[in-house]
Amino acid sequence: MRNVCRLSLTLFVFSLITHIAQADDARIAPVLQPFVDSHSLAGAVTLVANKDKVLSLEAVGYADVAAKKPMKADSLFWIASMSKPITGAALMLLVDEGKVNVDDPVEKYLPEFRGQMVQVYQDDSTRLLKRPKHPITVKNVLSHTSGLPFASSVEQPTLDRLPLREAVLSYALTPLKHEPDSKYDYSNAGINTAGRIIEVVSGMSYEQFLEERLFKPLGMKDTTFWPNEEQTSRLAKSYRPNAAKNDLEEFPIGQLQYPLSDRSRRYPMPAGGYFATAGDVGRFCQMLLNGGTLDGRRYLSEAAVKQMTSKQTGDALKDGYGFGFSTGGTTFGHGGAHSTNMTVDTQRGLVTVWMVQHGGYPGDGGNAQGAFNKAAVEAFGK
Repeated sequence: MRNVCRLSLTLFVFSLITHIAQADDARIAPVLQPFVDSHSLAGAVTLVANKDKVLSLEAVGYADVAAKKPMKADSLFWIASMSKPITGAALMLLVDEGKVNVDDPVEKYLPEFRGQMVQVYQDDSTRLLKRPKHPITVKNVLSHTSGLPFASSVEQPTLDRLPLREAVLSYALTPLKHEPDSKYDYSNAGINTAGRIIEVVSGMSYEQFLEERLFKPLGMKDTTFWPNEEQTSRLAKSYRPNAAKNDLEEFPIGQLQYPLSDRSRRYPMPAGGYFATAGDVGRFCQMLLNGGTLDGRRYLSEAAVKQMTSKQTGDALKDGYGFGFSTGGTTFGHGGAHSTNMTVDTQRGLVTVWMVQHGGYPGDGGNAQGAFNKAAVEAFGK
């Protein structure tokens, strides 16, 4: 019994020393604290990692300003469009297995897209349609070059109100906005369509495929469409500038229905529905920085990672977008509607994850992410 007590005390002391060491070694939080003090940033969780380990995981400010609830390292965030690269990676698993070819027309996997037309003119009484030069391809829907709209007219009042199969059928029945490949046009509908291809090809629901093939193996235990009660208790609230633009006001996630845990009325949205922690997002990014492997397990081929993280929008278009990723030179990443962001810098060998919930910032809050990036590079860049 005495040995057990001694061991417990030793573990407690070690934990306390480790906590103090981490607090004393904080390099990011002190840089961000002035933004919190000036009420231009509610709070943030930041992560910096290399291929092998997490170099920094820090929290600053508040998850709930009114309640003075501090932001914590395991706080949960709506990552919104950061869901897009996750969907892209999931589809590339099937490409690696030879079950999907990104140059194939979408209609090969989803017959409801056969005969889709392009709208060339519309006024109050007339709509003129024509056949596209070629059907939209898997590559088109992954790179926002399909001509599909951001959302269909039936995805109202929120974007999570339809089962994925029905949402994608509504896209197939909607004329394209432009010829495939002719324009970069940001489209939730395209990424959702890629999610539906995953379902049809794998024979599993989108959410089950992601859970079994990516999240569980990677240890992304908090990444979900439906935060449970415990996860909801860790959910950071969203803030925007008040009317006077001199302070913060809380606001809900307008694209989603509440309660967020309701699986009977809320449906998976591959283009923007996920909630996650900084740690989960960091694991995903580390896998990509490692060329598709993490902790000795291969998830994606190096060729798949290179393809999805390099420019796929064609030479004629200036917009740099891969398969679910914004790309530019030696970096790739994606942001979310409430200002979250993840970036993989292959030149420096760094992953940076910026987790906040902001629909804009009062004062100089818009400089906070840049301050984080600068501090991360100065502290951990090669």
